[in-house]
Amino acid sequence: MAAPALQQRLFLTASTSSSSTSTATATRPRRRSTAAPCRAAQLRVPNGLQTTAAAAGLALEWVDAAATTIAPTTTATTDSTAAERLRLVAEAAADRAEMHDIIGRQRDNWNHLLLHSTNALSLAASALAALAPAAAAPGAVAASAGALLATAAVTMAAVNAIQPSQLAEEQRNATRLWRQLERDVRAVHTTSCVADADVDAAMDRVLALDAAYPLPLLPGMLEKFPEQVEPARWWPRRRPQSPQPQTQQMKRRSRSFGARRGGNANGWSEEVEEEMRGLLRVLRAKDERQYLTAGALVLRANRTLAVAGPALAGAGAVAAAFMGAGGEAAGWASGAAVACGALAAAANTVEHGGQLGMVFELLRNCAGFYRKIQEDVEAALGEPDVERRENGEVFRTRVALLLGRSVPELRQFRRVASPAVGDEEIKDFAGKLF
Repeated sequence: MAAPALQQRLFLTASTSSSSTSTATATRPRRRSTAAPCRAAQLRVPNGLQTTAAAAGLALEWVDAAATTIAPTTTATTDSTAAERLRLVAEAAADRAEMHDIIGRQRDNWNHLLLHSTNALSLAASALAALAPAAAAPGAVAASAGALLATAAVTMAAVNAIQPSQLAEEQRNATRLWRQLERDVRAVHTTSCVADADVDAAMDRVLALDAAYPLPLLPGMLEKFPEQVEPARWWPRRRPQSPQPQTQQMKRRSRSFGARRGGNANGWSEEVEEEMRGLLRVLRAKDERQYLTAGALVLRANRTLAVAGPALAGAGAVAAAFMGAGGEAAGWASGAAVACGALAAAANTVEHGGQLGMVFELLRNCAGFYRKIQEDVEAALGEPDVERRENGEVFRTRVALLLGRSVPELRQFRRVASPAVGDEEIKDFAGKLF
């Protein structure tokens, strides 16, 4: 009897306690709060049951859900997407380099094969024209010489229009630039953070290279005899900076001025800027102008030979038509055909054997090389905030390596930066590499 009585007493005690607790809970006024409900914090106990943090005696902080927003974590996804896009650009650059290399070899073979074939046609026609007066059938020999000279004239005109040696030089330079772009893109791809701006910059370089060195022969081939010689351009034009508020411009201007007065900031100083300004004048007045002038001379000589070769071969074909007339006229016609054929072969040898088209393209590329250095220097000096520029020491080293000079040698260009020094007083060239 003691055990049932004890169980009944415990049951009544638990019931009374639970009823009193529920009554106190029901009669207790509910606290009104203007704060938004917080997320329920739960506490896991060892026996697997779950109880609220309030029941466990933990203090809860009421958090305004309207004021607290959870931003989606898309940074990692964006970085991975940009890195994948940059990898695609690198793969495209490697593929372009291989294509230009193959096409460059093919067009170099064109130059050699067409040179020897055209010369063989011209010299064979000259030999037939010389033998025609003494031949048993002078009419047939004269016709053969005329046909060969006409074929040589047409072949020369076609070859002179496309300039295979210049085409080969374009592809060689394009191969080097595409490989350089691939190396730069892969170097950026190995960094921990790749932004969309890196992808856009790489895409701009891809499009600029495609426009500078097109793969197709016709249509789209570069002009081989331009009216005005311009430096080759294989880099994108710099995008104009968006206008900034006046307060921000004043802030950036003041930071730059303060850095200069402080002496050296981000590797830049007044002395370094004077070096770059002087170097800019020398590049514009001496190096680029030298290659443009030489390119104009080579272009003029190439244009003259490109016209003279087919014209001489065509004149020889016309002279061969009169060799069958007989008499003294046949002798004069034979001599004219022989001379025209030999001179046509000589003009073709000088033009394509000397690869004047390649020389012209090489000079254009050298002028473009110095033009690119000029634009890099102008962009660096045009940035008023020195903290946003490339480090001054790194920039000086890069420019010195491009010019084939040591960094201390750049100091000699400070005196040229003064407006008192005229362009005609500049004697030295900036570049020593070529």
